[in-house]
Amino acid sequence: MDKEQLHEARTNPDFLKYLEQTRIDAIATKNISALYEVLDSFLVLDLQEDKVNEVYQHILQISSENIEKILEKGRNLSIDGDDLFYIRAFYEHGIEKWSYNDFEGSKQLIFVLSNIIDDELLTDALKAHIIALSNKSSLDNFYGMEVNLSEDNDDEKYGYFITSFNYDLKEHLNHNKDTLQKEYDNLKHLLED
Repeated sequence: MDKEQLHEARTNPDFLKYLEQTRIDAIATKNISALYEVLDSFLVLDLQEDKVNEVYQHILQISSENIEKILEKGRNLSIDGDDLFYIRAFYEHGIEKWSYNDFEGSKQLIFVLSNIIDDELLTDALKAHIIALSNKSSLDNFYGMEVNLSEDNDDEKYGYFITSFNYDLKEHLNHNKDTLQKEYDNLKHLLED
């Protein structure tokens, strides 16, 4: 969107009414995909920070509830359908904690996530995050030193996650297997709850 289109969207009463009604309905029905549609629109249009925070809190609550139900049924999360949005919510929450240098909180969320999803690429990418968090690398350093910002992933479902690095991911994980094992030993109690 260019500046003119953004201004038009921000001031279009019909669109704003639609967005507000979608927000209300999505909260009432706990529709995670609609909540993300609203959140993404609010963020792009730079609208009402209090509503952004409210929608985000609902997303986290719905994701937590549904992840718990899924795990109770004995299955892991896939990166399809609503599961993708639940994964995205936990991932974004972990990244948010990392941005505030809450290395331990971020590491715990990303560790749990890496152990409850059925996707090898994303699981391995999350392990690279855990290694960086274990080394207390700032999020800015991680982006600047390890993330390949020029490589686009062809698969849209990975677009919400960091999965491209400036190194061979499998080699990096193998080189840091002791760190990963130490973190697994320290954090495995989180998987038992």
